[in-house]
Amino acid sequence: MTPANARPDDEARPEGGVHPGEALPDDDAGRDRDADRLDHRPADHMSAPDPAPGDGPATATLPTLGLVGTLRWTWRQLTSMRVALMLLMLLAIVSVPGSVLPQKPVDRPAVARYIAENPTLGPWLDRLGFFDVYASVWFSAVYLLLFVSLVGCILPRTRVHLRAVRARPPRTPRRFDRFAVRGEVVVTAAPDDVVAVAREALRGPLRLVPRFRVDDDVEPGGVRTVSAERGYLRETGNLVFHLALVGILVSVATGQLLHYRGQALVVEGRGFANSVTDYDTFEAGTAFDPRSLVPFTLTLDRFTSRFTPEARPLDFLAEVTVTEPGAPPREAEIRVNSPLGVGEAKVYLQGNGYAPDVTVRDADGEVAFAGAVPFLPEDPVYTSRGVVKVPDVSTGEQIGLVGYLLPTAEVTEAGARSVYPQPLEPLLVLTVWTGDLGLDDGVPQNVYELDDSAMTNVLDAEGRPVTLFVRPGETVDLPDGLGSITWEGLPRFVALDLRHDPALVWILVSSLLALAGLSVSLFAPRRRLWLRIAPGEGRTVVSAAALARSDDVGLQGELERLLGAVGERCGAGDPDGAEPAAHDVDDDAPARAGASGRPDL
Repeated sequence: MTPANARPDDEARPEGGVHPGEALPDDDAGRDRDADRLDHRPADHMSAPDPAPGDGPATATLPTLGLVGTLRWTWRQLTSMRVALMLLMLLAIVSVPGSVLPQKPVDRPAVARYIAENPTLGPWLDRLGFFDVYASVWFSAVYLLLFVSLVGCILPRTRVHLRAVRARPPRTPRRFDRFAVRGEVVVTAAPDDVVAVAREALRGPLRLVPRFRVDDDVEPGGVRTVSAERGYLRETGNLVFHLALVGILVSVATGQLLHYRGQALVVEGRGFANSVTDYDTFEAGTAFDPRSLVPFTLTLDRFTSRFTPEARPLDFLAEVTVTEPGAPPREAEIRVNSPLGVGEAKVYLQGNGYAPDVTVRDADGEVAFAGAVPFLPEDPVYTSRGVVKVPDVSTGEQIGLVGYLLPTAEVTEAGARSVYPQPLEPLLVLTVWTGDLGLDDGVPQNVYELDDSAMTNVLDAEGRPVTLFVRPGETVDLPDGLGSITWEGLPRFVALDLRHDPALVWILVSSLLALAGLSVSLFAPRRRLWLRIAPGEGRTVVSAAALARSDDVGLQGELERLLGAVGERCGAGDPDGAEPAAHDVDDDAPARAGASGRPDL
């Protein structure tokens, strides 16, 4: 007979079992039995075999990615925002050598001098492309990777954003008491009228550009709801910003391919033609076609400058005559920061100075050189340095004259200097060199420098360099019977810079779009508002709640404006004498909304 308090399994207890209250003879056995009771695995489940003793702990083997998996992982890394920012920073870093080191497209003689002065480092930098940074392989690689990264990041985000914009606002939550910002107002209008007023207040006066996306619904029991959402303009601005960055990259690349720039130094009474060979320096993109240059001519008629008594510049004016194909010559003016538009390009006034017109005769009295020689200003009072090279002498060695032009000279025992930029008392101070000018060696030379490696400075009887002082209209004999120099006149010269870059307009537009998109993405608020309109006996109770994606100080004001518009147009009032209200909840409300203080969006 089985006792009343006996357990059903006591009779079927296996041999060696224990009665209730007795200690288990083996704790491991008890644990095994408990585990058997809790084991809910299928009957056909097969466990992995236990490792053999001494084999050590079992290790998991990760699956191999394979070629497709590796490519997919690489693409995801490349198109991530983190990598895009890293590439943008890297692009700025690799651009630094282009500003620090001389560049071949801009100044080839400076590159040659750098390599000559740095015989160990210079050739290596040249091989690696540091003297033509923006055409180097490594700069182009970073540029293209950044472009691909931005495009790969933008396209999927654009698809997701378009789907989100077309989607309906989230439906009204069942409970408003868990929101930190909520309110309520009692009106006398019917629920349908309240919905119409709320939709109009939320959408705003501009129907084509509504403030909120609005949707309404009917809950069981006839309760009307209104859902409204705004803030997708924030993501739109973000996408516009990134698209503008792509536009800047494309525009800069296009400009580098199609642009050209030429510099010419023009003396009064002379001009130049818009031809590659007529410029002193000329650089262009790899896709530039010289035949695309408009064949116009420009002549400098007159240059005037004005200065204060303290030698501060007031105005620089270049009066020119431009002749374009199929059009009569026209007069024009070029000022600083006021370029001349001609031939799809702009001509800027970059500099000016004096170009003394001199005539040099050799020892036989023959004219060996005649013409204007530009002297480059070195200070605000136009102390200008220049070189007169005389290679075509009939007899004897070639002659080089190096010195300074002083527009308003002041000569003292300490020396000569200029005290004012205008030519009130002009003076040429020259030293004489003889020998081989090196013009026949086939090596390009700077016209404003004298290569004295094969020249000898002419000295006087005391061993000091001979110095010549020449004034306008004077003829001064050269030492040692080398000939003479005559100063004929003092015309002015201008340095003109002609530029054409078809991408400048697009760079400006893209930059403005980037700035606008960034501003919108930073300041456009992301907000959601809900209304629940419950009909009552002779009144309608409008409950509202609001939620922001982040801290938003204007959220409470947004809700109050909405409830105020509803109350004003729908007859706010309470038959029982209660006042309509729009309020915040207590400070403990965010604690009921989750760890972040608000429900997830």
